[in-house]
Amino acid sequence: MENEPAWHTMSIESVETALKTGRSGITPEEAKRRLEEFGPNILREKKGPSALMIFASQFKNYLILVLVAAAIIALFLGDFTDSLVITIVIILNALLGFFQEYRAEKSIEALKKLTAPHAIVIRGGHQEEILASELVPGDLVLIETGERVPADIRLLESTSLEIDEAILTGESIPAKKKVERLEEKRLPLADRKNMAYMGTIITRGRGNGYVVSTGMKTEIGRIAELIQTVETEETPLQVKLKDLAKKLTYAVIVICLIVFITGTLREGHIFDMFLNAVGLAVAAIPESLPAVVTITLALGVQRMAKRNAVIRKLPAVQTLGSATIICSDKTGTFTRNEMTVRKLYANNSIFEVTSVGYEPKGKFYHNHSVIDPKQIPSLKLLLTIGALCNNAKLEKNGNWHIIGDPTEGALIVAAEKAGIKQEELAKDFPRIGELPFESERKIMSTIHKTPQGKKVAYVKGAPEVVLNLSGSIYSDGNVRELSEDEKEEIIKINQEMASNALRVLAMAYKELPDEEQEYTPENIEKNLIFVGFEAMLDPPREEAISAVQKTKKAGIKVVMITGDNEFTARAIAKELGLLEGDSKVVTGIELDSMSDADLDNIIQDVAVFARVSPEHKLRIVNSLKKKNHIVAMTGDGVNDAPALRKADIGVAMGITGTDVAKEASEMILTDDNFASSVAAIEEGRTIYYNIKKTIYYLLSTNVGEILTIFIGLIIGLPIPVIAVQILWINLVTDSFPALALSVDPPGEDVMLRPPRDPKEPVITRRMFYNMAIVGIVMCVSTLFLFSLALGVFSPLGISYANLDKARTIAFTNLVFLQLFNALNTRSRRESLFKIGFFSNKYLVLGIIISVILQLAVVYLPPLQTLFHTVTLSPLEIVTILLVSSTILFGAEIMKFFERRGT
Repeated sequence: MENEPAWHTMSIESVETALKTGRSGITPEEAKRRLEEFGPNILREKKGPSALMIFASQFKNYLILVLVAAAIIALFLGDFTDSLVITIVIILNALLGFFQEYRAEKSIEALKKLTAPHAIVIRGGHQEEILASELVPGDLVLIETGERVPADIRLLESTSLEIDEAILTGESIPAKKKVERLEEKRLPLADRKNMAYMGTIITRGRGNGYVVSTGMKTEIGRIAELIQTVETEETPLQVKLKDLAKKLTYAVIVICLIVFITGTLREGHIFDMFLNAVGLAVAAIPESLPAVVTITLALGVQRMAKRNAVIRKLPAVQTLGSATIICSDKTGTFTRNEMTVRKLYANNSIFEVTSVGYEPKGKFYHNHSVIDPKQIPSLKLLLTIGALCNNAKLEKNGNWHIIGDPTEGALIVAAEKAGIKQEELAKDFPRIGELPFESERKIMSTIHKTPQGKKVAYVKGAPEVVLNLSGSIYSDGNVRELSEDEKEEIIKINQEMASNALRVLAMAYKELPDEEQEYTPENIEKNLIFVGFEAMLDPPREEAISAVQKTKKAGIKVVMITGDNEFTARAIAKELGLLEGDSKVVTGIELDSMSDADLDNIIQDVAVFARVSPEHKLRIVNSLKKKNHIVAMTGDGVNDAPALRKADIGVAMGITGTDVAKEASEMILTDDNFASSVAAIEEGRTIYYNIKKTIYYLLSTNVGEILTIFIGLIIGLPIPVIAVQILWINLVTDSFPALALSVDPPGEDVMLRPPRDPKEPVITRRMFYNMAIVGIVMCVSTLFLFSLALGVFSPLGISYANLDKARTIAFTNLVFLQLFNALNTRSRRESLFKIGFFSNKYLVLGIIISVILQLAVVYLPPLQTLFHTVTLSPLEIVTILLVSSTILFGAEIMKFFERRGT
């Protein structure tokens, strides 16, 4: 917010002056005036399109408009059956699109759930509880553990105050707050330690402060604005299908005009030519295509759900398959979101701890040899202090999890791995006092009674602070003086660990006198005995490392976008294999100094973005899309929502993800695992290839129908198949094999191919040539049988008495041709004999169903009346089978030459 003051850089006095407030708060009268000036402290939602508008938009499709025209013409000419069938098709397609698109927008509703309902304020010197919506700038607000921050606040007082800001910053560890002004104006949210932001949760301590922003002016309000202003774009598949529909529409209009004009000039029967033109229009349009594509995507959704990916918007399935870049948050996606102790320093030695996560299993190593930490006094004491100077709990409820601070949880798990159990320690060393962590002291102390009846203080905190308060060191089971030179060496070890993104905590203790004394920092936290360090990290998921390698083979780039600091992000990126060659790490502050053009120039080389804000993520996605990338963006926090909406596909976390992120996304990972997003991409690629097979299959049938009718009319034959028969082919007998092709098994090389060119049309030139050849074969064979049945080749000429039988033969031949063509469609190169006729059992079943339905149309009297068919003899059926099967063997010859590259 450019016009907003940088509140974190202002002193308390300056804040009070700017807001015209003080320690007694503003008066109730002033609060009422300001409420009228600034408005209520709520998140406002823009009105979306109505249900009627969404339904009406379904008729903007070019192909639907052609069908509408065909239905009107058929009705005008008195062909009520065709008009009714076409109208039903139009309505079903519109309803399918409507229900797919009509979903109440819940992103802002989810944001509202993050706002506090009430707030405690001081107004006119009196404390009172009010509705949070009535807060105004200048209000003095009191906050404490367990509450949500009700507005953006500049802190006035802070007592052991810690706030979980993960929804805004992505930081997995609660932020420790202070009240002193900060010098740097362009600080990321995570570093503004004297601010508390609306919607974040207070995990510890208490405090108060002045409201500086309310409603849509807050940080979370700014995200709400971004969510509503980000325009959602059509997916690549939607764009390509729309382009295909436009081209098909133009082709249909041109062909229909040619047939109508030439037929009318030649025969003069305008009424008949209108009906022929309607039949041709129906033949040219793949009526089942929208439904088949939708059902194909829906079937893909079911398969993805089994791989921990829940799809919220159907087109997202295909978009995932075309992704060229994945932008992913670090915490919980690449990493486990489970702080884990990796290294220990005690007894002048560094020890390593294996295993990750909260499950208390692992081994301790020193110089590559397994050791028992309980046999080394310094190491045992270090782990004991970590477990006792601790307010977290380790529990197992299905999975192991931590109640409390994740950093403290890591210390408990490390102790448990050594067989040092917190519950048993608590019984042997009961706590009798505590000095909570404070950001000013940077340490925490707990006082315990020992089994011998003595009193001891256990201390943990920032290494530099603990060392400065220590005069001795515990080593080799003894206490000795800690020299300044030794302190410097220990500090260097700490710095080395910290440079590798390890979070380091130092442990110390102090034996206390038996007599009663007040537990104050002055009495307890001096002349400490230093014991060692515990260094921890939120570790990368093992499966994420292999998933990154898989994406590289698939030609997909992975970019880490995180709110964490640069050192942590760089260390994790190295472990994952993201940083290599000339890869860059860019921080949020560096981004602020870049223009959009500067960002566009370097975006291709950046592997990690650290300490970023919501606007940064949005800029990154926009820049990548300018480079024609298909962007998949993963995230879990409120701060990710705008970028999730802007990306080609937004992927939210199911476990740690906020409702806001989920509602802004197209897909949710139920296990919060980056590897699952890669699995979804693999499934998406398979689905896209199968959709292309389906489109090829349906359109090649349409080409065959168009050529059959067009050429037949041009050479003077009656129309070979009528509109209702074509609709039967396009909607029924075509659909079952098409759906079966949608679940064709993936090829072994599906994740070894580079991402396809986003500009590649859905129908490539080669596919067009193949469709033309298939269409010609269908046309020639159908017109041959049609002409034979009409008696074209007999000395007596055409017999119109046989027209219904001839049309039934042509109709059935087209059906059988497209069923054989379904088998051809499974692979452009590989022979069906190599793939196997029965390797896709669903296709076999689909073909059998289509054959049964077609025979029912030919032989059942009620259906004969509706579809204008007559009974065919067994010899005629066999003849049709023999003629239609030629398409299968012709395709095998084409594939042979394709494999030979000729």
